[in-house]
Amino acid sequence: MARIVSIGSALQDVYLIDRDDFSTDINIKGRGYFDRLELGVKVDIDKILFSTGGGATNAAATFARSNHETIFMGCIARDPAGKAVLDALDKEGIDTSYVTYAKGVHTGYSVILLAPSGERTILTCRGASATFDLLDHKDLDLIQPDWLYVTTLRGDMDMLDKLFTRAKKLGTRIMFNPGTLELENSRKLIGLLEDTDVLLVNKTEAGMIVPGVLLTELVSHLKNYVPTAIVTDGSQGSIASDGAKTYRIGMYEDVKVVDSTGAGDAFGSGFLAAYAAGKSFRQSLIFASANSTAVIQKFGAKKGIIPIDTPLHAMPIQEVK
Repeated sequence: MARIVSIGSALQDVYLIDRDDFSTDINIKGRGYFDRLELGVKVDIDKILFSTGGGATNAAATFARSNHETIFMGCIARDPAGKAVLDALDKEGIDTSYVTYAKGVHTGYSVILLAPSGERTILTCRGASATFDLLDHKDLDLIQPDWLYVTTLRGDMDMLDKLFTRAKKLGTRIMFNPGTLELENSRKLIGLLEDTDVLLVNKTEAGMIVPGVLLTELVSHLKNYVPTAIVTDGSQGSIASDGAKTYRIGMYEDVKVVDSTGAGDAFGSGFLAAYAAGKSFRQSLIFASANSTAVIQKFGAKKGIIPIDTPLHAMPIQEVK
């Protein structure tokens, strides 16, 4: 199996779950809105759950459960939330020896207001997870990874450039899932894409890089920048191209959504977990979809992650000519 370094945020997730007060009956411009949260009142919550999140730790859990040698690189603080993150990673057998510790800030926190539909609003305080200047790109020399799975570094383009440049010198392949702050810096982002082997974005994010409205248009334009491009579109499925073939992917299963948190992370990391294990491009996309579907049926971004040897059934996937 492969040696994969997952780079990015690590957070303590706190779920607030309520069937009545978190209803989303109001719909404005195609988006649901919580309609029972009144200013100045106390709201009784049905349930509270604790988990850990952050795109990089979620992805790392997928890699570890697929038996890859997995290393997490990110920043936390020496506090209870940081310990929860480390405990969760250690339980998965993920190497945390390259974790850095920030001073003067706390470990990142997300409070997740979960609606009955499984959709959510997330209130995030990034804390230590935004302190990427403590990452040492020279650690890659010691690790000698086969792959980097890179999530948002909160727009730190200089750090990303150092990481990507070093990775390319080492012959390491890169899968990149940029965030909004990276996408807003289009000039430097294009430079990073020159070193990117697999790009993962959703439909809105793809539209921030290239022109187009349809998924086919977006992925066609993205192929001018990266060898492999994957564009997700929530319940509408996704589209992906490795330059030679392009596939339109539907839903793996039509299931009840319990919690949509981490669905995108599960898809992206599921693809790389299978691809780095030697699965074909098509097989990797199917595993990605199955992993994402499993995750949204559980509370938390990690609980539903499936191992690489999970039996899979057929699903809607077709080659686009």
